[in-house]
Parts: sequence; structure tokens; C-alpha cells
Amino acid sequence: MRTPFTRLRAVAAPMRWVDVNTDDIFPAPASNPIVRHRGPAVVNDRSRIGECAFAAHRYTADGEPNPDFLLNRPPYDRAEILVAGSNFGCGSSREAAVWTLAGIGIRCIVAPSFGDIFRGNCYQNGLLPVQLTLEQVERCWTLAEGADPVFDVDLDSCTITPPDGDAIVFEVGEHQRRALLAGLDEIGATLEHLAAIEQHEAAYWARRPWLHPATPAVAAVR
Repeated sequence: MRTPFTRLRAVAAPMRWVDVNTDDIFPAPASNPIVRHRGPAVVNDRSRIGECAFAAHRYTADGEPNPDFLLNRPPYDRAEILVAGSNFGCGSSREAAVWTLAGIGIRCIVAPSFGDIFRGNCYQNGLLPVQLTLEQVERCWTLAEGADPVFDVDLDSCTITPPDGDAIVFEVGEHQRRALLAGLDEIGATLEHLAAIEQHEAAYWARRPWLHPATPAVAAVR
């Protein structure tokens, strides 16, 4: 069970980069200044892995926060929504890229397109990836760069309401939507159907008792 995603009202950070890959989000240890200065525990400890998010951009070579990086500047240093460019999360399949974003408090990512595996990993870890048109994303960028960058994301109605109050409707698969609303991963979603699964298994073994692992081999031969 994880924290359900129902409605999120939070600061949105306008990250206009395109083709942000999983190495940008979660850099390899050799290019990660945090690993060099704080040790490998930041990579292996889920409670600390957020320190690695965008580490090669977020920190200087000596391990200090880079004042020019978007997420180090207020109010975006408390952003829970990331408004990104096209093909966000492309590259490798590393799930840790999503873990690092969750580790710094990101719960929703808005972009014109996503890496397919990255998008799936978002759903598995309670993050909502919202795909909008480039025109809609550009509007969100402009509004997020304004004086009041607070957006409202409502998964129940599938709308994003920027500061100007003009809501944007988005689409999300019903299975993924239900799982996020209920705070379920794939295992939890499967267990919702446990009674039907057990009924199916009982009927299967009743039809083929000789295949059941608990059936003694000798009895099966007879």
C-alpha cells in the first residue's frame, strides 16, 4: 500500500529541457558528485536516494548546491509538480530514476511525451505522468514561471488547473487511474481479485487433480 493520489495542489516547476534521459535524472556513480562526496549509501538507501535526483546538474563538482539549477531556487525547491519537455525519461529502464524524483517530493510530471518504460515505472511508484499537447505544456510553462506557480491536479476529474483557473483535461488509463486513487501497486491491484483467483484455482485443480503439487506421485500413477 502506498499514499493514494487523489488531488494535488502544489508548486509546479517549469523544466523546459527536452529528451531528459534517466541518466540525467539518476546519474551513474562516476558522474554523480553526491556519491563522491557522501558515499555510495545514497544510491542504495531508498530513504536517501532523492539526494541523487539530477545530481550532475543540481550540485557543483565539490558537492555544493548549484544556485543556477531550477529545483534549487525558490519557490521551485518545494515543487511537487514538474512540467517537462518532450520525451521525458527516455534512455534506460532504470526504475531508480523514478525513485529519485519521488525522493525529492515530485508526485506529478507533465510533458508532451514520455519514455514508455519510465511512464510505466511512474505508475508503479505512485507518480502521475500527464501527457498534454506541446501547446498546453507551453502554456503551463509560462504560467509556472509567473508569480503564483501553484497548480491543482485532480485525478478524480482528470483535470489540471493552472493559476489562471482554466482547467485542462487529460487522459489516463482506467486501470492506472484506479490504482493511483487507491494507492495500489500491481501486487495490491491483483490482490483485489484474490477471491476470484482462488475460485479459479480450485476449479482448475478439481478438473486436473493429478497435476496438483500436493498430489502424491504414487497416487497420481495409480
